[in-house]
Amino acid sequence: MIVALLNQKGGVGKTTLALHLAGEWAGRGKRVTLIDADPQGSALDWSQARSRDGAPRLFGVVGLARDTSHREAPELARGVDHVVIDGPPRVAGLMRSALLAADLVLIPVQPSPFDGWASAEMLALVAEARLYRPDLVARFVLNRCGARTVMARETAETLADHDPPVLATTIGQRVAFAAAAQAGRLVSEIDRDTPAAREIAALADEIERLSITGAAR
Repeated sequence: MIVALLNQKGGVGKTTLALHLAGEWAGRGKRVTLIDADPQGSALDWSQARSRDGAPRLFGVVGLARDTSHREAPELARGVDHVVIDGPPRVAGLMRSALLAADLVLIPVQPSPFDGWASAEMLALVAEARLYRPDLVARFVLNRCGARTVMARETAETLADHDPPVLATTIGQRVAFAAAAQAGRLVSEIDRDTPAAREIAALADEIERLSITGAAR
């Protein structure tokens, strides 16, 4: 399965979610490749920092910040169980290519009305991609949610009426993610028995259930 994390709005946590999903699946014994399709190359930087520190290689990271990922990602997918694409912000050509490559598109949004408005352009690109890939599945994922905030609840309720729908799993606003990133690690490597690690595991489980039920190829 090829999972792309995409949103034209920057700063919504695409790279964090992409790295942690790839790491979670790798920790379960899956063969995983992460495609860094963001010209900023944050996922590649994270991978190189791990290598310099002598940390174990959990999954492959490939830089592919060009508009040919819809041709190259399926080739990379042949030798692995999952491909995760860390998508670019506001680069339409790269975004369209990632959309055409994906089986499942995750659109991370923060609990804010501004994120909802910014998603309209992203949804237009999803609709365009479905002209060529009618089986393309898309889901919102609420990220960086404050615990029990009214805004998070209202955002979830608003997205529940949307197509695409929102995933049930939400990811909290947790300092553990920033601390792990600075160390070139994943939250599960530091401590699997934390809310952050449990949320990532639940997100991976929910995505795999989509695959099992045929919602994604």
